Amino acid sequence: MPVESRGPAVGFHDVTKRFGAAAPAVDGVSLRIEPGSFVALVGTSGSGKSTLLKTINRLVEPTAGEVTIDGEDVRRLPLPALRRGIGYVFQNVGLFPHLTVAENVALPLRLAGQRSDDRVSELLELVELPLSLATRLPAALSGGQRQRVGVARALAAGPRLMLMDEPFGALDPVTRDSLGKAVRALHARLGLTTVMVTHDMAEALLLADRVLVMRDGRIVADETPAGLLSGGGGDAAQALVAVPRLQAQRLADLAR
Repeated sequence: MPVESRGPAVGFHDVTKRFGAAAPAVDGVSLRIEPGSFVALVGTSGSGKSTLLKTINRLVEPTAGEVTIDGEDVRRLPLPALRRGIGYVFQNVGLFPHLTVAENVALPLRLAGQRSDDRVSELLELVELPLSLATRLPAALSGGQRQRVGVARALAAGPRLMLMDEPFGALDPVTRDSLGKAVRALHARLGLTTVMVTHDMAEALLLADRVLVMRDGRIVADETPAGLLSGGGGDAAQALVAVPRLQAQRLADLAR
């Protein structure tokens, strides 16, 4: 499938989010995500990465600042229209247990009043699931299969922007690696802009074009994977890079 256009640009303009009297979960973030890029948001638990991601599709409303898609403030867009243009995949998938695979995938199309018959088959093929699974319930699928169904559902309405919040966190390592490669291939094939939250720095380095490191609600590093592996990004970023680097060294030592 040829790519006819790239996904949109996403902008954060002095975005802050507070929950009560606690320190801000997101603290004055300003940055631009380029059209068609694959960006990973990484950081330790509580750093604000999922909160920042959710300001894009307005699952979280900023306390201050604005989020834009192709220059337009997301608050000015009707919420259904905004979310139809954004695919959203998260760790626990969120499939409806009483609906079949086909019915789960077709749900965004039905809500938009669109036909879904041929589209479901196309989407299952796109995420490399056999059509024979279409009539099964989610409980009959493996974790990796359920997550692929979640990706297919997120792509059903033809979004140009994909948000992923720890999408592979509950999967075994082999399935996680396979699905990560599949998502990266879909990103390129469909010309998406993709923003992925992950706590796994190795995953970020392998999949993303650009890695944003968060700490205490702020962006403390903004680097390419090559830049991070070359020592860039500062202490917080290098502390995260050190984990897969040390693991690789320990494995190499064991192989001697």
